Amino acid sequence: MEYIYAAMLLHRAGKEINEENLTRVLKAAGTDPDPVRVKSLVAALK
Repeated sequence: MEYIYAAMLLHRAGKEINEENLTRVLKAAGTDPDPVRVKSLVAALK
C-alpha cells in the first residue's frame, strides 16, 4: 500500500512518477523499496 501512497504523493506534488522518484519517497518514509514492485507500479501507471 505504501507504493500507491508514494505515487499519489508524487502526483499531488506535480512530480513525475518514475522509478527514481518513487524509490526516493519510499526511502524517505523509512522503507526498503523492492525494485521489482517499484518498476511494475510505474509501468502500470503509464
